[in-house]
Amino acid sequence: MRFTLSAAISALFSTTRRSTATAAALSTSNSCSNMPPSIKVVPNSKLFVSEPDPSRFGNPGNPMNDAKWTNSNWLKSRFHFSFAEYSSRHNQDFGVLRVMNDDLVQPNRGFGTHPHRDMEIITYIVEGELTHKDSMGTEETLGRGSIQFMTAGTGVRHSEHNLNKDKPLRFIQTWITPSGYGLTPNYGSCSGNASERKGKLQHLVSNAMDPSTKTPVEINQDCDAFAAELAMGESVELDIPGGRMAYLLCMEGGVKLSDEAELKRHDAAEITTAGGSVGLVKIEATETEKVEDGSEVAHVLVFIMRQIAGAGRNDLCTKAGWIF
Repeated sequence: MRFTLSAAISALFSTTRRSTATAAALSTSNSCSNMPPSIKVVPNSKLFVSEPDPSRFGNPGNPMNDAKWTNSNWLKSRFHFSFAEYSSRHNQDFGVLRVMNDDLVQPNRGFGTHPHRDMEIITYIVEGELTHKDSMGTEETLGRGSIQFMTAGTGVRHSEHNLNKDKPLRFIQTWITPSGYGLTPNYGSCSGNASERKGKLQHLVSNAMDPSTKTPVEINQDCDAFAAELAMGESVELDIPGGRMAYLLCMEGGVKLSDEAELKRHDAAEITTAGGSVGLVKIEATETEKVEDGSEVAHVLVFIMRQIAGAGRNDLCTKAGWIF
């Protein structure tokens, strides 16, 4: 999430803006010969963990002992890229992905009203309920598997809260560099439907300028997002077109990627293709968790975009592991 309000936003945009050409959408089937992609695992241990003081976001102090809380601090956020108090020259972004924060918010806590501009902001709810309110007049509450987006454009203010007094909220928020700046602010969302992602990749996000593809969320960048829930041993295949790359997050359970890498909860992977070849990745559930609807699944979220030379962390190795 956004961990220093105007200061954090200023710090974020003071970094060098990289030019971003358009990215291509995922192809669920491809007649070209498939080549093994390069997979770099980003383990949970390499993510920066932020637990900010509750007063910074308009929250009361943390309770001393509350059985309904699953973390001692109101917020525990895992930063996938440099953000707020975390800055690393080795880890600025991944293609058009500028921010990915894995946020756990305790009951009756949240982020007070704060500003954004010139960014496509996508939020995917993993568990619990997220209540959103913004300066465009939108107010709604979304649950598991739901997705929302904002085109911040020329400027928007919003708040995000877990108003449930008994259960925590977990969501993945991703900021994507837009195809242009000074856009008209916009908001959209789609409620989650488990049947659409169980045993298959649900296409959630696509390029608003691509008339050939319609998804629940359309953004101002040629970038696609998919989610899937897999039972133990179940698998799906991800075809990454030549010249494209993917960032995959294991949100729940565990998965194996093409018998090369294994991911557990909170782990991620950078997936790139060689030259113009097509990259085929088999995603197989190797560990499951019992989730809100009572089912036991592995749960993944993946973004596909144009490949950029040198993208990603340079403190990772190319196999199922990492190095300093």
